[in-house]
Amino acid sequence: MLKLDSRDYALAWPLLKEVKINTLFAEGVLSGQTTGSVYVDSVHNPRSFYVAHEYGMSLVYGDSGNEEFNRSLSDYITNKAGHRHSAEWLQADPAGGWDPLIEAMLPKHNARLDADDTRRMYIQTRVNFTFDPEVYYRAKAQWYRQDAEIVQMDGEGFGEQTGAVIPRYFWRDAEHFLTSGRGYTLLWEGEQASSAFSAYRTTDQLEIGIESAPGHRGKYFAFSVCCKLIDYCLEQGLEPVWGCRQENVGSYRLAQKLGFKPLLNIPYYRLSELPA
Repeated sequence: MLKLDSRDYALAWPLLKEVKINTLFAEGVLSGQTTGSVYVDSVHNPRSFYVAHEYGMSLVYGDSGNEEFNRSLSDYITNKAGHRHSAEWLQADPAGGWDPLIEAMLPKHNARLDADDTRRMYIQTRVNFTFDPEVYYRAKAQWYRQDAEIVQMDGEGFGEQTGAVIPRYFWRDAEHFLTSGRGYTLLWEGEQASSAFSAYRTTDQLEIGIESAPGHRGKYFAFSVCCKLIDYCLEQGLEPVWGCRQENVGSYRLAQKLGFKPLLNIPYYRLSELPA
């Protein structure tokens, strides 16, 4: 695989637009909203693409018939040279013929490793949702925490926020987030209990990122702060978007409480940060 110069990311857009799953994180890389890398089969006339987001998500799409690219892809997925230093979650264009290729790599790779070896790769499920406003409004009337204070995020602490899902992992800097993004934090007894923000935003969609402090879960705080962001989406004519692993039970259940209905399940490949 050859690394594509960021000045040539326009070459990756046409075939990405043909992918019929949620590709907003890949769009974030290509548009410069966030940082990442793009690998291709040819830097002049690319037909096979691997978009890697620095947060640890990646997408492969385009022509799956290039054997040289596929050999390099196999080396990358199995981390043969040890160049990847963090775990990565890979999804593939379901219509591109990639899944059989990737799934054939897994047993060959894992056969050399013990069952509890952290270098093993495995498959989970990525869920795409569709949003139902009627379900959302009924749920909001029932569970929204009117007694909680919710404030809009500002630039303070952009680089110091802690947690697994926070704005600085999805936006290149605080100024860009404040200019093009949106976020809210629910405060409870002087603490930041839960936050919801735009992980990605296009002209007509906004994907929701959510993070809750451990001591404030199970109190409808995450639900309520997400409502604030969803209301913003609806006021701005944006489609709210949710995506998560099916195995992330908390996120999966919260999505459905908020009116997001499971639409499509696709394989989600967990790639190790350790070389084979």
